[in-house]
Amino acid sequence: MKDETKNKFNVALLKRILSYTRPYKKYFYTAIALTVVLSGVAILRPLLIRTALNNFIGSPEQIKQLNFIGVLIFASLLFEALLQFANIYITNYLGQNIVKDLRNQIYKHILHLKNSYFDKTPVGMLVTRAVSDIEALSETFSEGFIVIAGDILMLLTFISVMFYLNWTLTLIVLSTFPLLLIATTLFKNGVKKTFNEVRNAVSNLNTFTQEHLTGMRIIQLFNREQQEYEKFKLINDKHRKANIRSIWYYSVFFPVVEILSALAIGSLIWYIGTHYYSLQIGLGDITFFVMMVNMLFRPIRMLADRLNTLQMGIVAADRVFKVLDTNDVIEDKGVMTFENTEGTIEFKNVWFAYTDDNYVLKDISFSVKAGQTIALVGATGAGKSTIINLLSKFYEINKGEILVDNVNINQYKLEELRKNTGVVLQDVHLFNDSIFNNITLHNPSISRHHVMDAAQQIGLHDFIMSLPGAYDYIVRERGVTLSAGQRQLIAFIRAFVFNPKIFILDEATATIDTHTEQLLQKALEKISKGRTSIVIAHRLATIKNANKIIVFDKGQIVEQGSPEELLKMNGQFKRLHELQFAEII
Repeated sequence: MKDETKNKFNVALLKRILSYTRPYKKYFYTAIALTVVLSGVAILRPLLIRTALNNFIGSPEQIKQLNFIGVLIFASLLFEALLQFANIYITNYLGQNIVKDLRNQIYKHILHLKNSYFDKTPVGMLVTRAVSDIEALSETFSEGFIVIAGDILMLLTFISVMFYLNWTLTLIVLSTFPLLLIATTLFKNGVKKTFNEVRNAVSNLNTFTQEHLTGMRIIQLFNREQQEYEKFKLINDKHRKANIRSIWYYSVFFPVVEILSALAIGSLIWYIGTHYYSLQIGLGDITFFVMMVNMLFRPIRMLADRLNTLQMGIVAADRVFKVLDTNDVIEDKGVMTFENTEGTIEFKNVWFAYTDDNYVLKDISFSVKAGQTIALVGATGAGKSTIINLLSKFYEINKGEILVDNVNINQYKLEELRKNTGVVLQDVHLFNDSIFNNITLHNPSISRHHVMDAAQQIGLHDFIMSLPGAYDYIVRERGVTLSAGQRQLIAFIRAFVFNPKIFILDEATATIDTHTEQLLQKALEKISKGRTSIVIAHRLATIKNANKIIVFDKGQIVEQGSPEELLKMNGQFKRLHELQFAEII
């Protein structure tokens, strides 16, 4: 019952793979037609050689017929070569187009997954799914089911013609087939297992390498180079052993096939030699059957490998489709836009947990008037940054409501919500691109003049012009060529040029120097002017101009009010203020 279910699943999976051929029907059906024709054309040469040797050898007066047969043999060979070229090209063209479409689809799907999915899924695994696993699918078409169907059809054609010409010799040729089928089955099963091991090893290598290259500074800072190298050696060694096991099966299988092929030819020659006069066959028949041994064994030998290719393609497709079938996507059912938006924000009895019922926000309620600046303060892990994640719909709340202009954020189009919510994070991510492209994110509606004007307005133009290449300066991956403060300045301009209705600053001044902080303070004043702003900060100097401060502790609001009001209370904010006495509000 288990195997039956598995087979049905594979068939369903194969049907799903084939559904991607619909946009390329003419290529798909052309490949099938060429495969069918090739199976018939392949038998022509042995038959023409048989005819030539039986009827036109040893007779000088029939030299014209022999020449004609020679021309036909050459023509059939050329025709077969052209068909094979067309078939290989079309099947690979089909496979690569399907790979392109599927890779686009999975990347688009990944772009819309919730942050919670990335929290529990290694990036290296997703890279493997989007790159190497999808690439394996192209082999499903170039070396998979179309070619396998052609090989099977070719074998049936060969055996049918052989039985028609001489059933006795055909049975002798096929006498080693049971051993060949046993060897092929053992090979197929063994290689399938090793291929799975190789795929898993590749995924582990990708995950480990990606994670450790990203965290290289930590590795070097704590002198963990040798230890991490030893871990890598172990993972790489597992990959090597899996490949070697696969090679071992090939190194055993192919010689076995050659031995069985030679045994079939030897049995054929022995039988013809001992029964030559009773068989009454010509040189052409002998040559034909010897040729057919090689022509039969070659596709069978390749068939085992191609079946594994098909199986591995289906396994890879299963992994890819599991990502595509992930329902952990951000719901975007809203229809409203941000036309004439004032920017009021209200959290009503909001509860949220990243996992199960381990709530990090508990019954949170507060409101922000349009144009106001509020500050969120509290210890690390109190739930401040989670507020931003929920307002931007990176995560969905468990209970309660979040309103913008008295409208539930779920009723807004996600694109509109994100476009009108500008966020500057503490850990700014910059791409391996120019300053200008990192600010505009390749948005064609934002001109260079607009960017330069925005930078001048918030006082950051001179900083950018001081960089080599100014706005065309390449910051490299993750912005490693810039300091933390410089990355923050770029993020401020990026938020400003998109002109959001709501501006959020998430502890963006926690790791920068005093001079850069002063630049950011001026930028913050400019950006927050006329906008609803939420500022999360550990440094109280950053929030000295806030209209209201909300103090969080263990996922709950414990205090809220103006800075003056909170200082009059003998609570957490006052204690925090006393610890940072130098930054008197």
